[in-house]
This record gives sequence, C-alpha cells and structure tokens, in this order.
Amino acid sequence: MRHPDAPAPGELLGAHYAECFGCGGDQPHGLHLEARAGEGVSVTAEFTVQPAHQGAPGLAHGGVLATAMDETLGSLGWLMHVIAVTGRLETDYVRPVPVGTTLHLSAYATARSGRKIYCSAIGRIGGPEGPVAARADGLFIEVKVEHFVDNGRAEEIEAVMADPDQVRRARAFEVNP
Repeated sequence: MRHPDAPAPGELLGAHYAECFGCGGDQPHGLHLEARAGEGVSVTAEFTVQPAHQGAPGLAHGGVLATAMDETLGSLGWLMHVIAVTGRLETDYVRPVPVGTTLHLSAYATARSGRKIYCSAIGRIGGPEGPVAARADGLFIEVKVEHFVDNGRAEEIEAVMADPDQVRRARAFEVNP
C-alpha cells in the first residue's frame, strides 16, 4: 500500500545516498538514475547509457542494466515509507542497449507479505512506449536503519548521519516502524 505521506505522483524522489552507484550524484561513472513517484505503488526512472557502462563495444553491460532495474525497484520503498534491501533479482535481457541510449524504466509493487515486498520492472529503449530491452522481478526485504549501521563502514555512516537532509529523509521512515 502507498503510504499517506508518500511523494505525490510525478515528484522526483532524489538520491537516497550521494555515493550510490545507481542514483547518487557524486559517482562520476554511476548511472545517475532519476526516479519519480507514479500512481499507486509505482515509479518511473531514466538513465542514459554512457561509455563507462559498456560491456561489449558500444553496448550496455548486462550488470549495468540489472543495476538500473535494481535501483528502480528499490525506489518503491519511498512510496511505502520502508527501508528495504534486495533479497532476489531476476533479470531477463530482451535486446541490446546501445551506448547513448536513454533507458526508460517503470516499476511497481505486486505484493507484500510481512517484511517481503514483491515487485516487477521493465526497461524500454527510447521512450516509455519504446521496445522492451529488459524485464526484472525482485524480492525486497524490509530492514531497520540499524542494518546499515551494523554492516556499513562507520566513517561513511557517520557522514550520512551528520547530513541534516539525510537525517530528515531517514526520519521520514520512522513514522512506519
């Protein structure tokens, strides 16, 4: 279910962490994926394949495409006001994605059972109605913020917790313990 305080449809969700390879702006070779809230529990996102994202010459690396799907699926947590991590990701590659292509992604939650969130995504070339390049199904597991404190690098966790904007975003999830 969409949380009552979830961002409005069309609203940019922003990066959950500046150093994130998927959505962070501080990663020079990251995806810089931008996700927007959709209707219900859905999001849309875009990223443009750069030369640093190549696998075969001139084509996106499959792992980069899986990362884009994972990041888009993970953005669904903003709409449910939960912190969740990837438990399983299954990706189907339908067609190659050339460097320079903008991949249009959409994701939606399909079910929830306890801490488990089931979701699906699709990536299209050239526009929201373009040809399908990849599909993914994911299982995300809800965790508490302590998951990152206990398992992350202390100096980076401390830096994030010292950032008032990051603390504000983390506290937004505390309304739904």
